[in-house]
Amino acid sequence: MVQTAASSSRTNQPGRIMEARGLSNFNFSTLGRAPLRLAMKQPVTSQDLGILESTPDLLQTPIPEADGVAKEISLLKGFNATIPSSEKGKARRRQVRNVQFDDENEGEDSSHRKLGMQARGMLTEGAHNDEEHGTHGRKRRGAKRGDALTASKILGKEELSRQRREILQDKENLHVRRRLAQAEIDEITRKINSLDLIRSQLEQDLLRIQEEDLELEDELRGVQERAEFEEQQQGSTATFQPSRRRKGPAFLPSEHDDLPHGVAFMTLASHNAPITALDISEPYGLLVSASQDESTRLWDLSSGEEIAFLRGHTGIVKCLQVEGNLCVSGGTDNTVRVWDLRAVEDEEEALNQSFVGSLASSPRFNAPSIPDAEEEDDTAVLVERPKPAAPARPRGCLRTLEGHTKTVSSIYFEDACLVSGASDKTIRQWDINTGQCVLTMDILWALSHAASQPAPSTSPRGSTFSIPGLPGASLLSAASNSFSFPSPPMADGSWDMYLDFVGGVQFWGYALVSGSGDGAVRMWDMRTGQAHRTLVGHTAPVTCVQFDELHIVSGSLDKTIRIWDLRTGGIAETLRFDYPVTSLQFDSRKVVSCAGESGIKVYNRTTMQMSTLVTNGHTQPVERLRYMDRYLVSGARDSTVKVWAI
Repeated sequence: MVQTAASSSRTNQPGRIMEARGLSNFNFSTLGRAPLRLAMKQPVTSQDLGILESTPDLLQTPIPEADGVAKEISLLKGFNATIPSSEKGKARRRQVRNVQFDDENEGEDSSHRKLGMQARGMLTEGAHNDEEHGTHGRKRRGAKRGDALTASKILGKEELSRQRREILQDKENLHVRRRLAQAEIDEITRKINSLDLIRSQLEQDLLRIQEEDLELEDELRGVQERAEFEEQQQGSTATFQPSRRRKGPAFLPSEHDDLPHGVAFMTLASHNAPITALDISEPYGLLVSASQDESTRLWDLSSGEEIAFLRGHTGIVKCLQVEGNLCVSGGTDNTVRVWDLRAVEDEEEALNQSFVGSLASSPRFNAPSIPDAEEEDDTAVLVERPKPAAPARPRGCLRTLEGHTKTVSSIYFEDACLVSGASDKTIRQWDINTGQCVLTMDILWALSHAASQPAPSTSPRGSTFSIPGLPGASLLSAASNSFSFPSPPMADGSWDMYLDFVGGVQFWGYALVSGSGDGAVRMWDMRTGQAHRTLVGHTAPVTCVQFDELHIVSGSLDKTIRIWDLRTGGIAETLRFDYPVTSLQFDSRKVVSCAGESGIKVYNRTTMQMSTLVTNGHTQPVERLRYMDRYLVSGARDSTVKVWAI
């Protein structure tokens, strides 16, 4: 309050006086310094004299209207309202009323009188002595009568006026104290809000520190993984391939570090239909993308150029995975193909050379550029690229794995082990080196023998079961082996009939996790081919699944992503969206997903906040994504592939 009065002194008459005396920067903490020096006979300066002269004006300076403090309350009023002497008038009036009370109740019972006096704390030792000695008591009562006469004289017009003034002054003091208390409360509230803001900032700092710690853990794991590989491969020419199970960056690239986060800095637009699958080898390595136009293209991410086609599938490629120079793809032709991307690049280079040679040998290609004026033939030369006949085994295709009877919709491989899931309701384990099917896991068999924990959306003993959720969900018939599910509309209103019964598979060691069209997430033992646990919670087909040491994360057409705790089998967290989830990937810090919108959803697992990547992004819903280190690629219904810095 004192500081507020000081700051307002410039706008008041006393303030102008102080400015004229050179005390515009006067601090109330120096008040009393001049009288103290004068009293102690210390050296007195002109500023001390100015302070002493300005003290009366300063004390009368009104406090400005600020946060509940009235302008009419001066420093002096505030001081007078809070010192103990402000209660002096109240005490005097109480004493006068006590005298009047004693006089009016002189003839009443003495017990009532004693009770009243005792209640007011006025029964003294002398009063007890008066009761013990009657004579003295009678003399005292006589004295009281004299006091009553005096009181009657006191309670006259002048006394009543005085009491009125005192009461009004007490009310004003209460008003001043109330406003001062309210001002202190407001000040404390501001301090609390300021402390809350500081606390929230510190909490954000702690969250960032936690994220950095998780990133360092991931980087340390990558370094240890590479060190173990180097120890095992001493003297070998094998190249290091990081495990896809490892999450987070191992060695962050230095290129594009100046790019802002959340921006798509590269667009690959050669496909003519929505993207159905994609994967990358490393941030600046190779990208393979597939589309509904039945083309599978190979890209060089360092230049953004298309360098080759993967020719071999006779239908749409629905899933693929890239590890270094090795690529595995599966599609609607019911096959899984293993590719050597280096041989595919060589084949494309050979095709380009043959194409240039055909142009050079073309007679019309060597025709004059300026035609004769009398020539009526069109001079425009349209040379079509020769289409070589597809060989029995396409160049670059190492193996073709046949065994599924329906569309291969999901694959996952590490080292020489490959697992594929298809719309024929089976999951197959393959040996990449030999091309042999090692194990077949039947989801329908697991469904019918799930007596220990049957899913609520299934009928174990029947041949058909329905999927709850959206109206009109179709029936899956074990006899016809058919499956279809109407996908909920995307953000742009488009929708498809979902036919991929196995939405996702991933394994680690002998543990395999799958998500399927009955809305269940199953955990399999690859040594026995048995499903030993079924996680029930989704109400529509599971389209994507991934797991690590602690959690399984699954996305579904029921517009949710569920994070399951592997230790308990329960749902640890549920992320809800407005549209169906078609693809996801997660690590220890975030969950990135395609949720039926043109933007990519990023959920921060540390801060529990959801953000969307939209800058320079897609114009139609995104359906596929893959990220590695700080870079992400996405494919959408607008037929483009975007490369993001995240």
